[in-house]
Amino acid sequence: MNTKFIHARQTKYALFATTYILLALGIIAVANTLADRYNKSYDTTSNKRYSLSEQTIKIVKGLKEPATITYFDQSTRFHEAKDQLDLYANISPKVHVNYVDADKNRPLAVAAGVKSYGVAVVQVGERKEEAKSLTEEGITGAFIRVLKNKTRTVCFLAGSGEHRIDDSQRDGFSRFQELLGRDNYEAKSVDLITKAEVPSDCTVLVAGGPQDDYPQPEVDAIKAYVEDGGRAMFLLNPPLKMGRAQIADNDALANLLTSWGVTPDKNLILDMNPIGQLTGLGPEVALVTRYESHPIVSGMSGSATGFPLARSLQIKNTPKTSVAKLFSSSPSSFATTKLTSPAVNPDDPKNTKGPLPLAAAGTYETGKENSQGRFVVIGSSEWAANSFIPSMDDSDLAVNAINWLASDEDLISIRPKDRDDRRITLTQAQFNWLRITSQILLPLLVIIGGVSVWWRRR
Repeated sequence: MNTKFIHARQTKYALFATTYILLALGIIAVANTLADRYNKSYDTTSNKRYSLSEQTIKIVKGLKEPATITYFDQSTRFHEAKDQLDLYANISPKVHVNYVDADKNRPLAVAAGVKSYGVAVVQVGERKEEAKSLTEEGITGAFIRVLKNKTRTVCFLAGSGEHRIDDSQRDGFSRFQELLGRDNYEAKSVDLITKAEVPSDCTVLVAGGPQDDYPQPEVDAIKAYVEDGGRAMFLLNPPLKMGRAQIADNDALANLLTSWGVTPDKNLILDMNPIGQLTGLGPEVALVTRYESHPIVSGMSGSATGFPLARSLQIKNTPKTSVAKLFSSSPSSFATTKLTSPAVNPDDPKNTKGPLPLAAAGTYETGKENSQGRFVVIGSSEWAANSFIPSMDDSDLAVNAINWLASDEDLISIRPKDRDDRRITLTQAQFNWLRITSQILLPLLVIIGGVSVWWRRR
């Protein structure tokens, strides 16, 4: 009788069901334990919407002491920041996130200087910085300000037709200034014409596309600055002489750069790359997709940058300087020395075939301990202007160059990109068709299919 009971159908089904339930519960328990201990996720979105950038990961993983992110808000709204802040905690065990109810712990909020809800404060050691927003840029910016606890000033030369940082039009450098602010740099304009001396608070000096000649005293001031351990970036357009584009040769500055091992050629690079033309770029934009191993560009593999109205450079080392090429134009490019007319013959035998060096970075040995001059020369300035710097990866190149010049190599990386707007815009007719399809046609097809199956079985 017992054998019949054991082999009874109901008994076997009960044993199978119990085994499956216990196995499922065991799997769920193990999965929850692992998920609680190892908080991992995988972002499958095309624009990595739910991932942190390389720069943020590099900064957080490089923490040498514990960091705390304290979020002040009403307790019922803590969930609004949890997903974003947990991304930082998941990068490194040195990052801890605290949630403080700003109403119930008012003295703590006042002590932190918090005056509103939804504020995150980053603290490393005794240093604190409030995030300007709950976006990655805001929080990572607070980390940078805490870690770089000093004022770093980027001085833009003015007075000779350079791009202006206070100009928000297409030719201005206001976007460049904004990008520098995210890495905790201050930007200001300086005039070396009235006083030929680089201010002592300049961490980096930028000559952003001068259209007029620099007088010799100004060039001498730049020379003394770099050769005494200063840092400078030179963005030099080709000396075009056509229409309103009347750009001076700037021979005094060119001679100085030549003495450091970088000679700007008096030519214009035209790029016949079909990829650039497919993306809407004309031949006047030199397209770059390959980079050298220098720290400024070593992490830009797979990135694309464009350089409108560019000139080539000749590069060599000198007894005092070590110069390295950053990147060149594409093999489909060529350079013409005809700078007075927009009509150019691509088959002219006088053209210089690409690839041609477009950018270089160098160091100057001052002879003093722990003092090294640095300079970057790029044969174009339009790529850093408001109309072009948001395109491709030019913004990363611009800030990476400043990071290297300022000896902030730990900040060099690929920065957070603006999130893609992936919303679909429909016309009224498209919306009506979508509504009819989803609310009427699809349910009707399901009903017809169900009736057909019932009818056949009947």
